[in-house]
Amino acid sequence: MIDFIKQPWPWYFSGIMIVLVMLILLFFGKSFGFSSNLRTICSIAGAGKKVTFFDFKWKDQLWNLMFLIGSVIGGFIATNYLSSPAPVKLSAATVADLNQLGIKFDGKLNPGSLFSLEALKDIKTLAILLIGGLLVGFGSRYAGGCTSGHAISGLSNLQLPSLVAVIGFFIGGLIMTFLIMPLIF
Repeated sequence: MIDFIKQPWPWYFSGIMIVLVMLILLFFGKSFGFSSNLRTICSIAGAGKKVTFFDFKWKDQLWNLMFLIGSVIGGFIATNYLSSPAPVKLSAATVADLNQLGIKFDGKLNPGSLFSLEALKDIKTLAILLIGGLLVGFGSRYAGGCTSGHAISGLSNLQLPSLVAVIGFFIGGLIMTFLIMPLIF
């Protein structure tokens, strides 16, 4: 069974799982999104006493917090116990693009030159990660949700603001990929 789990699965499997999760959430009248967990955590910590945005019944969102915790635990188990020792297969064009940006492809899902404890010693890498994290957090709050919330939950509920947000995410991704990343790296 472990050998079956460790093998590469078809790309469409995750889509089928997302559809199943969305059907369950729609059945129970819930909406999906990871960034809403930050609001829940802040509310649990007592931020609602000072800021009205965090003053809500956070116990209604415990299911989403458990989903987040399960995702982190599942990612840890998959990475440390179920991942294949074989290197990730990337196209030659992608490897060439990464090399052109100065990012060495080491066969891992996340390049060690950016995502490792050793990489955090480099001020430039640390600044990129911190500024990127702040921008993602600000963007999620400004857009009223994260990419998973808008693209998966919002679009499946046919919400026009989610369509606008997803279009903005794609435009921002293209600008980042083709204009800003070459300047940073």
